[in-house]
Amino acid sequence: MTDNILDTIHINFDSGSLWIMNLVLSLVMFGVALEISVADFKPLWQKPKALLLGLISQFILLPAFTFILVLFLEPLPSLALGMFMVAACPGGNISNFISYLSKANTALSVSLTAIATMLAVVMTPLNFHFWSVLYEPSAGLIQDISISPLEMIKLVFLLLGLPIILGMYVNYKKPKLALKIAKKLKVVSLVFFISLVVIALYNNRVIFMDYVLYVFWIVLLHNIIAFATGYSLGKLFNVPEDSLRSITIETGIQNSGLGLLLIFTFFDGLGGMALLAAFWGIWHIVSGLILAAFWNKKTITKKTVV
Repeated sequence: MTDNILDTIHINFDSGSLWIMNLVLSLVMFGVALEISVADFKPLWQKPKALLLGLISQFILLPAFTFILVLFLEPLPSLALGMFMVAACPGGNISNFISYLSKANTALSVSLTAIATMLAVVMTPLNFHFWSVLYEPSAGLIQDISISPLEMIKLVFLLLGLPIILGMYVNYKKPKLALKIAKKLKVVSLVFFISLVVIALYNNRVIFMDYVLYVFWIVLLHNIIAFATGYSLGKLFNVPEDSLRSITIETGIQNSGLGLLLIFTFFDGLGGMALLAAFWGIWHIVSGLILAAFWNKKTITKKTVV
């Protein structure tokens, strides 16, 4: 592909829809946090290896391997920015469900989601800015837009940090009520959020159909590398099989919804970035379910003891 239209066009997504999307993502994270208590972290603090490996895989290795992939593929600058954005995001909330289906270490999965989400308040903006500026073609776009990492940190805190804190507080005060609300809230808000993404793609279907094949192969390869990163790191350090699965899933299922919101907020829906993040949001559900179906049939030989 020789033209650079994706570097100049912007996905049509009005401010009202963006406001609703912000609210729904916050509700999704609030729903996740309703099921988290301080006690859930205790076994992992006592044996933190798997937890630390999961965080290293997400926030250090995946962005670094994404940079190498970008150097190899040399995609359009806006697509490269989309790849850096997705790689900088924490694990997606659907990863907990995928871990459950995969017979993985669900406690580790939930803890990784929670801790990575809290760290993302700082790590997502910094990781995105660091790798984007390091890649010369995308650095030009960053300079043109003059994005502020501090402003991004503020937004990520409002979208992720605050809902996680409030959800855990409700769980602490009213644990039974929190679990009751969480079951309904997570499903409803997640379906609503996915619907907003689908509507956004439908409203821009001409652009999407023109570039879907080009974006698809990039997302497919990027997602495979994400899963492989988590799996290889876990294997290298010989973590138990169920924890290995959790680390793999948490690295391969990214919170692309957060990425989309940051793209629409700070980049005005820049074409390549928005298409890549939106397609990631759809594809990682498909790939996660495929992986879960495969692992669900396989017996775990080495399980975490807590």
